[in-house]
Amino acid sequence: MAALDTTRTTFGSFGLVGRIGATIAAWATAIIDWNDARITRNALAGLSDRELDDIGMCRGDIDDVALSGRDY
Repeated sequence: MAALDTTRTTFGSFGLVGRIGATIAAWATAIIDWNDARITRNALAGLSDRELDDIGMCRGDIDDVALSGRDY
């Protein structure tokens, strides 16, 4: 006996329109992630060395912290 599972959706289930929407959503997510990293980097770069030391960081850690929210 065959069964049809209608509770799961797949990437291609909406055809061309779904793929275009997924591509636009991926672009928007990439732009938002980039902007968040840029804002974080600028905020941390504006701190003095002493302020960075107070929060347990040095200038070399800024890029790592700014990019830590991304999945690679």
